[in-house]
Amino acid sequence: MDTVSFTRMDEGTAEDYALVMRLAEDHKQAHLADNLLGQLRMMAGPMLGYHIDRYQHSLQTATRAMRDGAEEEMIVAALLHDIGDVMAPDNHSALAAAVLKPYVSEATHWIVLHHGIFQGYYFFHHIGQDRDARERYRGHPHFQACADFCERWDQTAFDPAYDTAPLETFEPMVRRLFAREPSFGP
Repeated sequence: MDTVSFTRMDEGTAEDYALVMRLAEDHKQAHLADNLLGQLRMMAGPMLGYHIDRYQHSLQTATRAMRDGAEEEMIVAALLHDIGDVMAPDNHSALAAAVLKPYVSEATHWIVLHHGIFQGYYFFHHIGQDRDARERYRGHPHFQACADFCERWDQTAFDPAYDTAPLETFEPMVRRLFAREPSFGP
């Protein structure tokens, strides 16, 4: 088994880091999509007072985006937009956006990053918060796209009678998106 020569990172060589990078990339290619799909499946179960669980909500959001003619990147973003609920329920939008960022456009990243506050338009006033909190972003180039994401797909995706597509419909899309060359730009 190939291993590096060091036990401290500051002692590593170019060859060591070439090995680490190759093995990490191989591992990512082999497991990233499956790990994300597994995280999504972890949302199944608790209804949390809704008529459907968060897993079904995610599938339904993606189904609505797909049937509305969204691009594949946005369909995957719709599928994974709440994936942060499992590990970061109080900051779920930021976690989901961080996972997607290297693989999606700046617009898609922005929409996922801000969807939580835009979704608040539909309920914040019922829990003592400002339903118009999203207005601080009015004028941003992606404001309307995020508002539309929530209006058409996210806030409507709690219907147990909706003909929701199964995860198998979206798996190839997830695999294609995460097989893209990642971009680590701003």
